[in-house]
Amino acid sequence: MSVRRIATAMTAAVLGTLLATLPATSASAAPVPTPVSWESQALGLPEAQRIAQGEGIKVAVLDSGVMENHPALRGKVTTGPDFYRDGLTAGDPRWGRHGTAMASDVLKVAPKADILAVRVLDDKHDHDFDEGPSGPSPVGQGIDYAVDHGADVISMSLGGEMWGDRYDETEVNALARAAQKGIPVIASAGNEGDAFNEASYPAGYPGVVAVAALQKGGSRADFSTVRTYNTVAAPGVEIVSAKHTGGWATSSGTSPAAALTSGVVALMLSHNNKLTPAQVRAVLTKTATHPPGGRNALVGYGPINAAAAVRSAAKPPADGTAPVKHKGKEFFAEPDGTSKTDHPPLETDLVTIGLGAAGAGLLMIVCAVLISRAGRRRAAAMAAGPKL
Repeated sequence: MSVRRIATAMTAAVLGTLLATLPATSASAAPVPTPVSWESQALGLPEAQRIAQGEGIKVAVLDSGVMENHPALRGKVTTGPDFYRDGLTAGDPRWGRHGTAMASDVLKVAPKADILAVRVLDDKHDHDFDEGPSGPSPVGQGIDYAVDHGADVISMSLGGEMWGDRYDETEVNALARAAQKGIPVIASAGNEGDAFNEASYPAGYPGVVAVAALQKGGSRADFSTVRTYNTVAAPGVEIVSAKHTGGWATSSGTSPAAALTSGVVALMLSHNNKLTPAQVRAVLTKTATHPPGGRNALVGYGPINAAAAVRSAAKPPADGTAPVKHKGKEFFAEPDGTSKTDHPPLETDLVTIGLGAAGAGLLMIVCAVLISRAGRRRAAAMAAGPKL
């Protein structure tokens, strides 16, 4: 038999074996596991999944929507409301690309967990400074919905360039309600470490576990935002994730790093469902591989170790965040009628002229900065390639 015939026969045999092992495509078929890349060994997933697989845990994925009929997600997704309210629906190119990938990354780590999909953004990654829906924050509304509908973990792979570099009190209040209900919140640290390195919210809010991205070998990915709020780090380069149009694709960013971490937290909670958010953070940081010199702004407490975290979840450190009664004296001053401001009348004509001139000059400066900033951001994005 010729070499060509031998190769052909071997190829046919391999293809036949693969086809025989493919699952059925009916709606009732079990989800097809998302292919894993290097992150499996980096996280220690084989050992972690021998202990727990996310049974009974609901992970709220606040993102751009999730295509629940993808083979990796079939039967695992409950779709909540669309708080972004831009009129887009499933099937639109800007609906579900990012969210579908993130949901699959969660299930890659915690295959028996369930996903609650809540849409709080679209798939556009170059929003202008003032772009985004008006009215209440979609992210804040999404957090409240997740809290009220049984979420055990809230996963938010968003922020930074997606108009998430602004502090919002409604989101802070929603996060406080999540903390009161004992729900840990995970967020991506941001992808601007190689450009402007701006603060990213919700990662920068108090109580949120902010996740930096690692490249192969365990060092920080160049794009991962460097901030003191970084808690831990996880793989974030060339991660295989589900595509909203079907199939799989690789992506890079702190987004998959946060989604993988959310999956690890789901494993921890399925092993011990009494963990508080403070205990989740303590276990993740204690079991992480600490960088030389200790915690830093690059990777926080370092790469997470899923196996060690799940094992430690069985006996977590005590939660010292409970309310403590004030033991000191209380002083309440009585109002004495004094005005908060007291000054002589101003010469308003001169002030008005001066403020008008200053305002015009400031407006010109702001416009110039925004135009320059947008140009540099787009140039940096084109040079770096697509990131999630």
